[in-house]
Amino acid sequence: MDTVFITGHRNPDTDSIISAMAYAALKNALGGRQYKAARLGQVSDETQIVLDRFGFQPPQLISDVRTQVRDLDYDTPPTLSPTATISRGWQMMQADKISALPVANEDGTLYGMLSAGDVADYDMTSVRNPRIQNMPVYNMLSVLEGQILNEGSEMWEEVSGEVTIALPAGREHLLFSSPDTIVVCGDQPDMIRRALELQVSCVLVCQAEVSQELLELAKRTCIISTPYDPYRAVRLIHHAQPISSICKTADMVCFHLDDYIDDVQDAVLESRFRSYPILDENERVVGTLSRFHLLRPRRKRVILMDHNERAQSVAGLEQAEILEIVDHHRLADIETKNPIYVRNEPVGSTTTIVGGMYQEKGLMPTAKMAGLMAAAIVSDTVMFKSPTCTQRDIDMANRMARIANVSLEELGKAIFSATSGEDKSVEAMLRTDYKEFHIAGHDLAVSQITCMDSQRLLDRKEEFLTVMRTIRQDRHFNTVVLMITDVLLEGTQLLFVGDEETIRQAFNIKTEENCAFLPHIMSRKKQVIPMLSALWG
Repeated sequence: MDTVFITGHRNPDTDSIISAMAYAALKNALGGRQYKAARLGQVSDETQIVLDRFGFQPPQLISDVRTQVRDLDYDTPPTLSPTATISRGWQMMQADKISALPVANEDGTLYGMLSAGDVADYDMTSVRNPRIQNMPVYNMLSVLEGQILNEGSEMWEEVSGEVTIALPAGREHLLFSSPDTIVVCGDQPDMIRRALELQVSCVLVCQAEVSQELLELAKRTCIISTPYDPYRAVRLIHHAQPISSICKTADMVCFHLDDYIDDVQDAVLESRFRSYPILDENERVVGTLSRFHLLRPRRKRVILMDHNERAQSVAGLEQAEILEIVDHHRLADIETKNPIYVRNEPVGSTTTIVGGMYQEKGLMPTAKMAGLMAAAIVSDTVMFKSPTCTQRDIDMANRMARIANVSLEELGKAIFSATSGEDKSVEAMLRTDYKEFHIAGHDLAVSQITCMDSQRLLDRKEEFLTVMRTIRQDRHFNTVVLMITDVLLEGTQLLFVGDEETIRQAFNIKTEENCAFLPHIMSRKKQVIPMLSALWG
């Protein structure tokens, strides 16, 4: 079953993580495809506290949704042992209508590749040079459906020699003169006797019986009987060779399940093989890849939560199929090839939207999931003090809290007390809830730290400004802004570098320093970004 990844934005906050988890749980409860929550970055301390509180593990971390080899409908032919016969390999290729087979060691790792071209080349070579070397007798018995007639005289393991058909001829004609020969004959007692007297390597008797007298002459010759006629038997003898004798083992091009199709296509263009082995993370063979598999690759399927801006989404999104968008931010720049389901509502938390979808479907989240959802709403609405907060957020948070039997006030204190700490680097705190924007030709980054004691963070103001200047220089941004939002003060300490005059105009800041307190400014989405957009737009 195809997996659909439900993912929030980069540098995910609590709402981004939990809305993806809650929506995946809802989708899976409704049946159909398999839905899996994913994240695009490290889980913050705040989010980890909430996950631990209700007994959940963080979602799977993904970094790229470009198409990989594992997303293709590649072939999964059976693998062959190097000791299997060429005949066996050819039969399997004919049965499965494929032109190549992987050859694997006992532990499943790649040994080589056997192609129809390898078999054809070998057949042409055997016509010019009908000699076989160290042929396992049991291989011959298998392909010829034969049996050893003089088994009691000696244990035969291997035979070698030039394959010769003993055509009817007078005694004066000597058709073979060397013991290093494999004689193929029919009901020809004289030829059999001559071969035994010469002590050839092997006598293959086709569709005939051998007298006891002749069998007693065989001292150093293996006598095998077969129901096939001589001409067919000669071809089958050559096909009794082990695959290891003709398959390709050097200079092979192989791919792994996690390889990206962009890289695979480049490698395929530089080579001329018909089929390429595919290996898993343990180097075991799992299938084969051909050129036609690359013509219409199956793309990863994703649902975007809590964002609809390409700069905030997962890398490789242009190669993925977007199925849905559920968000509460402004509409941005993501385009889709087909019409999709979009739900964008002016509420304070994406989790509020997901909670409403549970109600619409007549489902109730589990107590633990409801606790997560309540925490996400409290986090994203800053204890309902953010201007983005609506009555729907408050009602949904209260409903989830009743299901989970938790206190919203207690949740809020636990969440916002976890944001800052003496042991954290300023860069780690800055990156926790960090977003990049492109507005009217201006590139900027806005980070937000929500806490209950902003003064502890302001004591490290110079450290923050140093890191912000480095980010601006490395990313070539116009402006980098840090919002230290204090829940108790109901305002934000704003730190900024870059286009400082624009920042001062946008927020009516009088001080010449790179820091100012903005009362009642709690929301990046509804208060900071719109103010900058108005000036730059």
